Amino acid sequence: MQSQELDFEGIEQRPLTAFTEKAYLDYSMYVILDRALPQLADGLKPVQRRIIYAMSELGLSAASKHKKSARTVGDVIGKFHPHGDSACYEAMVHMAQPFSFRYPLVDGQGNWGSTDDPKSFAAMRYTEARLHAYSQVLLTELGQGTVEWQPNFDGTLDEPKLLPARLPNVLLNGGSGIAVGMATDIPPHNLREVAAACIHLLDDPEADVRDLCKHVRGPDFPTGAEIVTPRAELRAMYETGNGSFRARAVYEVEEGEVVVTALPFQVSGSKILEQIAAQMRAKKLPMVEDLRDESDHEHPVRLVITPRSNRVDVEQLMAHLFATTDLERSYRVNMNVIGLDGRPRVMGLKPMLLEWLQFRQATVRRRLEWRLGKVDARLHVLDGLLIAFLNLDEVIRIVRTEDEPKPVLMRRFDLSDVQAEAILETKLRHLARLEEMKIRGEQAELAAEKAELEKTLASDARLRKLVRAELERDAEQFGDARRTKIVERAAAQAIDEAELVASEPVTVVLSTAGWVRSAKGHDIDPRQLSYKTGDGFQAAARGRSTQQAVFLDSTGRAYSLPALGLPSARGQGEPLSGRLDPPDGASFAAVMLGEPAERWLLACDSGHGFVARLESLQSRNRAGKAVFNLPESAQVLPACPLPAEGAALVCAVSSDGRLLVFPAADVPEMDKGRGNLLFGIPGKKARAREELMTSVALVPEDGKLAVWCGDRRMTLSAKDLEAYRGERGQRGALLPRGWRKVDRVEAE
Repeated sequence: MQSQELDFEGIEQRPLTAFTEKAYLDYSMYVILDRALPQLADGLKPVQRRIIYAMSELGLSAASKHKKSARTVGDVIGKFHPHGDSACYEAMVHMAQPFSFRYPLVDGQGNWGSTDDPKSFAAMRYTEARLHAYSQVLLTELGQGTVEWQPNFDGTLDEPKLLPARLPNVLLNGGSGIAVGMATDIPPHNLREVAAACIHLLDDPEADVRDLCKHVRGPDFPTGAEIVTPRAELRAMYETGNGSFRARAVYEVEEGEVVVTALPFQVSGSKILEQIAAQMRAKKLPMVEDLRDESDHEHPVRLVITPRSNRVDVEQLMAHLFATTDLERSYRVNMNVIGLDGRPRVMGLKPMLLEWLQFRQATVRRRLEWRLGKVDARLHVLDGLLIAFLNLDEVIRIVRTEDEPKPVLMRRFDLSDVQAEAILETKLRHLARLEEMKIRGEQAELAAEKAELEKTLASDARLRKLVRAELERDAEQFGDARRTKIVERAAAQAIDEAELVASEPVTVVLSTAGWVRSAKGHDIDPRQLSYKTGDGFQAAARGRSTQQAVFLDSTGRAYSLPALGLPSARGQGEPLSGRLDPPDGASFAAVMLGEPAERWLLACDSGHGFVARLESLQSRNRAGKAVFNLPESAQVLPACPLPAEGAALVCAVSSDGRLLVFPAADVPEMDKGRGNLLFGIPGKKARAREELMTSVALVPEDGKLAVWCGDRRMTLSAKDLEAYRGERGQRGALLPRGWRKVDRVEAE
């Protein structure tokens, strides 16, 4: 690294790369160690630790009265955490919410948010708080020499580096955070299960994760619900400290209605209702009739889903909702914590519990050593007091006659400074005859305690036994039953959209300007619908609402959209260009609707065409796909469906009033291309586009053909059509006089 240099003005100069590298590294380490990741020892981030400690210094124990949250936040940011008050208060609120923390550390009074909106809590000037009873687990041993202390941000006070947690809070309440280059996601767990796993490790340090998972069955969320991930996956997650699992809502069936009684962790009931309602509005949940929220104080979660009838398969319905809403969620696990060595790392269940037990045993040892020092100091004082009582008259004489009695007492009775000071501070009422008996009794008790402390400190086995007994006692006092059930279930499958949508007959109508709409039923006359000024009818297709509508544009490209999603025919529809991306200048000419295997005749006014299956024309691409290779200047004609059964005849008319009828079997079937010549037009007229094939229809062999000239209509029977029969590619025969200005032909 390049050395620092000072210029003639005494200003430090450093390369920009070196400065930015160090600045970002310092910031990264701050975020990782002092902000985002919890400590393994007490499971807290610095702001949480400072809030708990400040509240204990304010005397806000679980037995005290609540105090304004603003008072606590003021102490925290003024003494220990020089950051924003809103961020500090939000951290305090998080620790008080029973739906956020499995074992809340703060006992709040007032509006502290709800499961629907955790950040809807009142301002800190309105709420009050004190410590929860569970916080004793973190604070009870704080003043017993168990942890190291450090100066606060301005050096005027001391604060603990860690809290002496009696339980592995890092697993009990979990935590999440995003640092620089790393993150953490630790789910909450059940206190009794984790304590049992710790006890098992104390008894058998060689136990593996499989043994520990007999106690720690899986995460335990404060909101209940159930975990549906297989146990093998949960065990693999605990082995590496990385993985994921799925949690699912719990529901019951009451009088034919589905009642959701528990939601996955951090899932909002109102959001669930919005997700289900959105599907209902989109007609994707036809089997649901009603939806309501009956949650109240006694039932925090009660979402009621009313099926349309008792024939609805409730299990299939809920499986669909699990797959498509937050009624089932996947949770990422990344057990990244700051270890006892001050370095962040991802730890599995066993390494985490072993290291925490190492911290706990060291804490208990420090607590016992601190207590042993206090006992030794008290015994030393009691020895001096006993000497004074045995020589009471001499002590009184020295005190009365000597100007400086303390050094005289020390020399006369071989006392230490502490002992002499204790004698001189003794009150007259403690000089009674019974006081000697009290001193000897206290000496005996302290001597017995000292012997016990020394035995425990000298034996690792006795120390582990003490830690085990304390774990059992705390588990009994603060533990509770598991809330989240572990139930292996198959992955939820969404119902196919085609099954969800009611299959209804519809008619899709396309206008000359490219506007589309869908009308219910097949009895509608699309030509009688209202159109915008300058617009009119172009083509129509009849089918079912569950089918895909295929559109063909003037360049020969095909596009597809679900019929269900098309606008209603009550209005004038919407332009297809808003949903599809046709080439510049292209217009939509044809629409097709039916089953994928159905065959349709595609034709253009130059006389070319072919038969294609509908499935070969469908495209998920907004830009569609090239299907019809059109001759130069040719225009696409409306497409015609081939009858499902029986033979059909192709009836094509030209602008010169000629009609050609030939078997549809003569038209080649292709996926794409130009096809073959259907109607023959002389080359000179074809090149000049003086004669065009203006309309085409498919008629069953025994069917009829309607020929329209303006508002006039002529019907040709199967016998009449024989006069116009010919070969594919011929020019056809002239229609009767007065019927040669044909607008269109239609099958009847």
